[in-house]
Amino acid sequence: MLVPVLLFAVGLVFLIKGGDWFVDGATGIARRFGLPELLIGATVVSIGTTLPEVMVSTTSALSGHGEIAYGNAIGSVICNTALIAAITVAVRPGKVDPKSLRLPVAFFFTAAAIYAGVAYTTGYFSRVTGLIMLGMFCVYMLATVAQMRSHSAEARPAAQDGAGERENSMLKDVVLLIAGAALIAVGADLLVDNGTLIAKALGVPESVIALTFVALGTSLPELVTAITSLIKGHGALSLGNVIGANLFNLVLVSGVSVTLAPFSIPQNSTIAGLNASLVLDIPVMLAVMAFLTLPALKRGKLSRFQGAALLLVYGAFCAIQFTI
Repeated sequence: MLVPVLLFAVGLVFLIKGGDWFVDGATGIARRFGLPELLIGATVVSIGTTLPEVMVSTTSALSGHGEIAYGNAIGSVICNTALIAAITVAVRPGKVDPKSLRLPVAFFFTAAAIYAGVAYTTGYFSRVTGLIMLGMFCVYMLATVAQMRSHSAEARPAAQDGAGERENSMLKDVVLLIAGAALIAVGADLLVDNGTLIAKALGVPESVIALTFVALGTSLPELVTAITSLIKGHGALSLGNVIGANLFNLVLVSGVSVTLAPFSIPQNSTIAGLNASLVLDIPVMLAVMAFLTLPALKRGKLSRFQGAALLLVYGAFCAIQFTI
C-alpha cells in the first residue's frame, strides 16, 4: 500500500512541475512571435494547465477505466470552481471585466448542456460525441483568436516589450515545452495506475477517487496559476484561467478521451436508487459554475461570500462522495 501511495505522490509532483514547465515554455515561444498577452492567457496558459486532465483522462479511457476519465472531467470542473476559484475569491475578491468572460462562459454552458444531454439520455459517450466536443474546442479557439486580434494593436507592444526583457533563450523555451510535456505524460500514467490500486485497496469506487483525489491533483496547475495571478494583481486573469480550464475539461479532455475510447457513465454509486452522477455530480458542476460566473457577468465583481459559499459546497460534495 505504501508503494502505490508514494508513486501516486510522485505522479502528482510530475504533473505539477510538468505543467509549470510547459506553460513557461509555451508562453515564452508565443511571446517571441508577438502574440498578445491576453491571447496567451486565454489559450496557451489554459491549455497548458489542462494538459494533466487530458493525459489522465486519455490514459484512463485507453486502459479501460472510463469512469476515471468521466469523473476526472467533471471533478476537475467542480474542483477548479468550488475550491481553486473559491479560495482566490475568498482571499482577494475584486472587479472583473464581464466582456472578457462572455465568450468562455457561453461556450462552457453550451458544452455542459451537450454533455448533460448525453448523460441524461443515452448515458453513453460515443466517438460522435467526442468529435462534437473537439469541434467546439476548435470553434472556441478560432473565436478567441478573432476576438483577441481586435485588441492586438494594444496588446502587441506590451508583449514585445515583455519579450525584450525575457532572459530565457528560444532553446530553453523549447526544452521547457518538451520536458514539461514528458513529465505530464509520465505523471499521468503514475497517477492513474496507482490511483486505481489505492481505490481497490480502500474499497472505494474508482469514480469517487477520480471525482476527488485525482481531480484535485490534476487541478493543481490551475491553483498555482491562480495564486500567482493574485499575487501579481491579475485577479481577472486568475478567473479567466479557471473558466477556460473548465471549458477545456469538457471539450478537450472529454473530447480526446471519448474519441479514442468511448465509455458509459459510472453506475457504481447511487442516491435514493438513482445514479449519483446524474443527481449529484452534473448538477453540482452546473450550479457552482453558475454561482461563480453569473454574478461576475452581471455586476462585474466577485465577493468573499461567493468564495466562502463555494468552499462549503466543495466540502459537502467531497463528504457525500465518501458516504454513498
